[in-house]
Amino acid sequence: MQQDSPSVAIESDPTALEPEFLQVGRGDAARKIAVRLRTGATPGVLWLGGLKSDMSGTKAVALDRWAAAQRRNCVRFDYSGHGESEGKFTDGTVSRWLDETIAVFDAYCHGPQVLVGSSMGGWLALLLVRELRRRQPRLGTPSPVALILIAPAVDFTEELMWKRFPARVKRQLESEGMWKRPSQYSAEPYPITAALIEDGRRHLLLGGLIETGCPVRILQGVADPDVPWRHAVELVSRLAHDDVVLSLVKDGDHRLSRPEDIDRLIAAVSEFCKDLNSEAS
Repeated sequence: MQQDSPSVAIESDPTALEPEFLQVGRGDAARKIAVRLRTGATPGVLWLGGLKSDMSGTKAVALDRWAAAQRRNCVRFDYSGHGESEGKFTDGTVSRWLDETIAVFDAYCHGPQVLVGSSMGGWLALLLVRELRRRQPRLGTPSPVALILIAPAVDFTEELMWKRFPARVKRQLESEGMWKRPSQYSAEPYPITAALIEDGRRHLLLGGLIETGCPVRILQGVADPDVPWRHAVELVSRLAHDDVVLSLVKDGDHRLSRPEDIDRLIAAVSEFCKDLNSEAS
């Protein structure tokens, strides 16, 4: 589920921002989450990255640079165990990273928001929307106006990992609690824990209808080896009551980070990033 190569050099970019740190959790679970906030017009943009990716990845930086040029609000952050945030990757679970996503949304987002979720971030974006819809709405609270999902790895711990793992890997996870998965994006394998798989089962979405209450745009590579395009089609079938457009990129891989892919991403975000005040006038 990893996509962008981390640590793109952004220090030379005159629009680059220093990170702020938000403390999430208490006691032994306390960790500082690195956040980069660009203030500007709303609707704002919240970036949710993928597994083992960070907010210095190609798509995240391109989106932030676009926001800077548009003088638009943009929030990026790293999950614990990723990038500049504290914590161990092996402590990570969907619940833990969702708690961080909710905390960042509550602390840094205001007004209408376009949620942009890549790979695992697509799953977390949908879980964030579900949490927000459960809350009692209050005047002035931030709210999603659209979801832009890039190769959304919804339910990936179960559908794209556990169900595809050979018996020997499942036995190793059950007996040792961890398996190091080879990655085409890194020379080093990355650890998959039994806790990640087990916790993921608390958040599965594809077993029923998913209601977001806002438009959804999905960008999916047909040549994606990690999240098959049919997985995106399955997700679309669960979004029965929403305005959904699935765009299949015939030669697109999982990252969708080529210049033409970035153009597609910016176009999808731009559809909903219009100043509401100017529209009303």
